[in-house]
Amino acid sequence: MAQRAQVVELYKKLLHLGKDYPQGYDFFRSKVKKAFLKNKEEKDPEKIKVLIGHGNFVIKEIEALYMLRKYRTLKKRYSNENQ
Repeated sequence: MAQRAQVVELYKKLLHLGKDYPQGYDFFRSKVKKAFLKNKEEKDPEKIKVLIGHGNFVIKEIEALYMLRKYRTLKKRYSNENQ
């Protein structure tokens, strides 16, 4: 896949994950946009590859945080019923 397509896909995934962000979608979108605009002039394919890898890492971290929040909510909900 071309790097441009990978970057666009990464941006879309991040925006989709931002819908559940605790501080709000607008806050998340502005941060993502700022990060992408900061690196928009990058031409080196290896540097772009590293940046895409970092973006994928961020996606995994955000997903892990969402799962942890979900787990804690469920644990709190069911542990209160057992007491």
